[in-house]
Amino acid sequence: MIIESLLDTDLYKFTMMQVVLHHFPAAEVEYRFKCRSSGVDLTPYIGQIEREITALCALRFSRRELDYLRSWRFLKSDFVDLLGLFKLDERFITVRPSAAAPGEIDIWIKGPWLHTILFEVPVLSIISELYFRNTQPQPEFDEGRRRLAAKVEQINAVPDPAFRIADYGTRRRFSGRWQEEVLLTLKDGIGPKFDGTSNVYFALQHGLTPLGTMAHEYLQACQAVGPRLRDSQVFAFNTWAREYRGDLGIALSDVCGMDAFLRDFDLFFCKLFDGVRHDSGDPFEWGEKLIAHYQKMRIDPRTKVMVFSDSLNVPLAIRLFDYYKGRSQTAFGIGTNLTNDLGYDALQIVIKMTRCNGQPVAKISDEPSKSMDYDPAYVAYLREVFEVPVPAPRETESLDAG
Repeated sequence: MIIESLLDTDLYKFTMMQVVLHHFPAAEVEYRFKCRSSGVDLTPYIGQIEREITALCALRFSRRELDYLRSWRFLKSDFVDLLGLFKLDERFITVRPSAAAPGEIDIWIKGPWLHTILFEVPVLSIISELYFRNTQPQPEFDEGRRRLAAKVEQINAVPDPAFRIADYGTRRRFSGRWQEEVLLTLKDGIGPKFDGTSNVYFALQHGLTPLGTMAHEYLQACQAVGPRLRDSQVFAFNTWAREYRGDLGIALSDVCGMDAFLRDFDLFFCKLFDGVRHDSGDPFEWGEKLIAHYQKMRIDPRTKVMVFSDSLNVPLAIRLFDYYKGRSQTAFGIGTNLTNDLGYDALQIVIKMTRCNGQPVAKISDEPSKSMDYDPAYVAYLREVFEVPVPAPRETESLDAG
């Protein structure tokens, strides 16, 4: 088995799942898989993927895992009690060759949001690990260790103890065992400069801090479950605040682009949330906009945190830290460059929500290469509602369902 625990996922899956339980328990959703890497044929591995999903759906949370989750002040007892009964259900997921694109695979996840939300991260981890098991049967782990040692040296060369990084690399990791080795190396090698990991299982196993708040799917679903589309971001942040009452205070900014986010991120939210996470577009331009917005609201940006998590590597994290030093607090979540850097090209794979309660939902990224097959008519409407301009033709997204 590739996935041995239902905790082997990102923390924000549990924080969002609790919101679903308490506020949207009847919501029905659809997710779709996309491989953005060109020339990759995943069809030979469909049988292996299906067997791993069958094994995944047999897992239950252990008493130790439930006690661990119950120890967090922001998770409520009724939610942890639900997890004690929880199993993923194979009825809600389908894997098959793509009829529209030979050599590609289609994965649909469709069912109650409460019962499908935990599929995404382990399924992506399964696909990534199976791909490398088959294409790299004798991995160059020594090369991976050499690269990791260089990262440790770069991090330790930054004298300021405020520079810290975290692992956000579960979904596109080379393997679970390699991710664990990376985490232990960072824990021993950079000490307090290692903030923790988004992976809840490894956080429990190795005494690390689990990190995460919300993901794109949460704000996308609020396009359907909220009162009206234009107010969906405000509705999402208000609902989050009602659920967590000050905990988990990092907002996500790029579901409809940074400019649309800032129009909704008013003085109330600026004061309420501890900071904002960047996940697409130019990070320097993004940060300047956020700092200017805080200053416009007469809030000292040095009291807030900018969390960077988009395609980061250590040199870029250091550049961003130096650039914003003294102007804002910063945090860095590094994903694939930590957990899948052995010298091979990592798969660019995603699973995104495309429908909620029977209607399309979408994400309009500030990074055009982050394409997804969303409903094109809906994306056009979303752009109109949130005043997001259409990119130049050479940057146009694939707008078929993200």
